[in-house]
Amino acid sequence: MKACSPLMGVRSISDRQKMLKKGAGIFILALFCVLGIALAQRNGLLDDLNIGLMGWAGQGRETALGGQVTMVMRLASAIGGTAIRIILSLVVLGVLVFTGRRAAAWWFAGVEIGGTLLNLILKQIFAAPRPDLLPHLDIVHSYSFPSGHAAGNMMFFGALAMLAGRRWAYGAGGAMIVLIGASRVWLGVHWPSDVMAGWIEGLGWLMLCAVWLPARRGQQ
Repeated sequence: MKACSPLMGVRSISDRQKMLKKGAGIFILALFCVLGIALAQRNGLLDDLNIGLMGWAGQGRETALGGQVTMVMRLASAIGGTAIRIILSLVVLGVLVFTGRRAAAWWFAGVEIGGTLLNLILKQIFAAPRPDLLPHLDIVHSYSFPSGHAAGNMMFFGALAMLAGRRWAYGAGGAMIVLIGASRVWLGVHWPSDVMAGWIEGLGWLMLCAVWLPARRGQQ
């Protein structure tokens, strides 16, 4: 069995430091993007985009297929809600612990808990009211910006895809993230810019957490 050379250890530490700087840089950039979207939204610079897309959703709700689409959107929004996401997270943690991937379980828990706290803090900082352009088809009580559904599910499905490390996992996760985000606009409880900011927030947090992503089995 070959012993690791000192140079390999130094290189490993150096690589981790580079990863940390890169992850932190992306995270800070994401926060600046969220701030930029918030300022643009508050000053009316995104009104055409927000009102246009939400108006299109309102028109879609009145079409012949609108009822069926609304059912799908309600389901997607419920799956992406806090209660269901907590249950699914506990299931994922149980599977990881049961299969002996304790480091991955700790990492996943850190991503979820830290990301949830981050979103709550940002909501309190910006204190943005919910849109009132369309009747709300979901019960909401918290602030609107950035979208907790968008951020939370970007973190949840993104973390699952990173742990799986498979293309199909990234594809399936991406589809769920887009569907859940779109559902919040369709249901009238988020501006599109709320959802966009949530996605950026969640992606930035994932890139920071990726620095500590445990290696999958069979990898060093």
